[in-house]
Amino acid sequence: MSKRWLFLSAAAVLIVVSLALVLLPGHDSGEDVAAVSEPTASGSATNSPSVSGTSSVSARPTAPSKKPSATPTHHASATSAVPSPTKARQQASTTASLAGRIRPGVTYRGVATFYDADGSGACLYDPSSDVLTGAMNTADYESSKACGAYVRVRAASGATVTVRITNECPGDCAPGQIDLSAQAFAKLASPSAGRIPITWNLVSPSTSDTISIRYKTGSTRYWCGIQAIGHRNPLARLEVRAGGGWRQLARADYNYFLSEDGTGCGGEIRLTDIFGEQLTVGDALPVRPNVTQPTRVQFARH
Repeated sequence: MSKRWLFLSAAAVLIVVSLALVLLPGHDSGEDVAAVSEPTASGSATNSPSVSGTSSVSARPTAPSKKPSATPTHHASATSAVPSPTKARQQASTTASLAGRIRPGVTYRGVATFYDADGSGACLYDPSSDVLTGAMNTADYESSKACGAYVRVRAASGATVTVRITNECPGDCAPGQIDLSAQAFAKLASPSAGRIPITWNLVSPSTSDTISIRYKTGSTRYWCGIQAIGHRNPLARLEVRAGGGWRQLARADYNYFLSEDGTGCGGEIRLTDIFGEQLTVGDALPVRPNVTQPTRVQFARH
């Protein structure tokens, strides 16, 4: 028997043994499994579309218009204290699911114009002495989701003003644009400028006021429209007591929540803001059409 034959036989035995080891149960083949990274809620997000029209975009809200939209680009940044990654993700998920196009921690870019405003408009709030208001473009108005929101508007000069959204700016108002009251615009630039580039973001202001509830004209215990007024943060849901639980009412584009069959009219009301905080108006308010009835609740500041 030649040495060459012995060598080949030994090599064959080694190959057979190796194959047997590989096929044993529980053997690790060595294949890498890619880890799926999850976005954290620990940072703030801003958008930065340039004036020239070029931008780096990681998240784009869908606009019901062919015009360029305010497209926030999210840049996560570390914070000094985060309760836990799981809790942070849950909070971010809650806010993302409740907020509309206008989201906390996002800076939007557009232009500001102005008009003679008295605080009334598409949101059906009463005229008021608060002259620092604004009309939101149709895309960001989002069928009244923007009503009552407070936004801080910043001009290129660095001047800022905080306004409450009380109206819709339809027609040629592009996504990102806010039509300010004349008094608010004057805090940013001379009225002669007419139209200026701005950035703006949602804010949660300090206030000593509480939320009020108003039933729409024509409301009865068989049909009613309910409006919340004076909420610090944008309102995401309005629910009424229905039996042993709660029933969410649909929101009309004129900023009333409607109970078409009268369920809950004159009963307990539960309000939820875009941060997920829930407030219950435990004292049943009577159905008094077009009467503003104060409550004792207000959302927390963020």
